[in-house]
Amino acid sequence: MVEKPSTRPATPAYHADTHALVNRLRRIEGQVRGLQRMVETEAYCIDILTQVSAVTKALQNVAVSLLDDHLRHCVTDAARLSPEEGSHKLEEATHAIARLIRS
Repeated sequence: MVEKPSTRPATPAYHADTHALVNRLRRIEGQVRGLQRMVETEAYCIDILTQVSAVTKALQNVAVSLLDDHLRHCVTDAARLSPEEGSHKLEEATHAIARLIRS
């Protein structure tokens, strides 16, 4: 089966929020470094698990934000171009949602 090439827009949907998104990811990066320190200092397991849960939730929030932008912009714009493009973008979003649910 030949996969249809991606029809990505020149500017990503999250372009207007790039600065905020990068800041959120930097905060998450700091949380992960904190987790590393907790393990290195042999912190209590439940405390580490609590922080893992917080990092996981933060990453999920980033993913939902990106998915929302994709649906509102990329899928909507593609659907305006043609039913085929809209269907393709919707299928991409469905696969992304499935990956997020499995993770």
